[in-house]
Amino acid sequence: MSAPICELRSVQKHFPGSRGKDNRVLEDINLKVLQDEILCILGPSGGGKSTLLRLLAGLEPPSAGEIRYHRNKLVGLNPGVAMVFQDFALYPWMTVEENVRVVLRARDLPEDEVKEKAHQAISKVGLEGFEEAYPRELSRGFKQRVGVARALAVDPEVLVMDEPFSQVDALTAEALRAELLDIWQDAERNPNSIVLVSHSIREAVLMADRIVILSGNPSHVRAIVPIPLPRPRDSRAPEFLQLVDRVHDIITSAELPDVEVTAPVPGRVPEVIEPLPHVAGPDIMGLLEFLEAQGGSCDIFQVATQTHVPFESVLTTAKAAEMLDFVDTPKRGLTFTPIGLRFMAADMDKRKDIWRAQLLQLRLFRVVREMMQLREGELPKEELLHEIAQRLPMEDAEETFGTLVAWGRFGELFAYREETEVLTFE
Repeated sequence: MSAPICELRSVQKHFPGSRGKDNRVLEDINLKVLQDEILCILGPSGGGKSTLLRLLAGLEPPSAGEIRYHRNKLVGLNPGVAMVFQDFALYPWMTVEENVRVVLRARDLPEDEVKEKAHQAISKVGLEGFEEAYPRELSRGFKQRVGVARALAVDPEVLVMDEPFSQVDALTAEALRAELLDIWQDAERNPNSIVLVSHSIREAVLMADRIVILSGNPSHVRAIVPIPLPRPRDSRAPEFLQLVDRVHDIITSAELPDVEVTAPVPGRVPEVIEPLPHVAGPDIMGLLEFLEAQGGSCDIFQVATQTHVPFESVLTTAKAAEMLDFVDTPKRGLTFTPIGLRFMAADMDKRKDIWRAQLLQLRLFRVVREMMQLREGELPKEELLHEIAQRLPMEDAEETFGTLVAWGRFGELFAYREETEVLTFE
């Protein structure tokens, strides 16, 4: 194996806290950035992911330990690293071309070389024709392209990116990921390697050769997961979903040794994402109340006959109640489960608790909760629609979203703000 480009050795980072007590952010971080790889970092909000990138770039010194660049101890800025920021960090009074040129002039390059390198970087990210535009005139996706162009202009050996796709819509993010991979796979040009902080497990599995999972307070390396899938990767393939579930299990598990872990066991079947029947919560409640009035058991044809509801709708509602484990449907019958009986005997607050617990037995709701946790409790509708379309390509994403929101609201699993089209925990 070739020597790493960058290496963190027993790195710690503390910041001054209140009452003279240090705030410990990173503890005993040992990590290598290898040649020709994309390294993705996952971890909780406030867990030091951005700080780790700043240490790699030399923007912050470590409190203890050392950072090495090609085996030499780093002092000051890392000459082989360029950084792309989450919030774009563009100069609003400069045009696109000026924003790119400014970092080249800072290196005291001849003006002809500055002009040529800026033009190459702008062309590489598809910004031709926008050289004279100002940031205020650009969409979020184009602003991020400017940020990437500025970083690429200095020909970095390692490109570090702090949640670069979190401020753009899902389709733009998809396009930017593909373009970034194309740039990285050009063997004749830098960047040689990429270090990417992400909030999305799916994005990490799609992009990375290795995923670093941080946890704890202060953060430490909990696990390093290799991703052996060939590129281009199919996000709907069973082996892809298997790795997504594997990383999710590591993040949510209570304990895990701080060692590298292997890929999932071959042959393990990935957890199924169940399509949701498009049924409103009150319709499920109506079915359960009818069943209770019949003594807890009845013929499913009897439901249609006595309620004057079309039989197809009755079947769909019964399926929804069965998915939540409130009823069983033996042959043509309909009967309460023990959970269904407990649900009907409970008051409204307790019913919401039971409903919420049953939602979390369904994989789709766990995926939503995971995405919200990684997005600091706020998940845009557009991003979730994209995830639903990827996970359930044969389903109507909008209808599934509507059902998911209705069920989630009833159990107070999350709220949905119509005006901003964002799911929140509050």
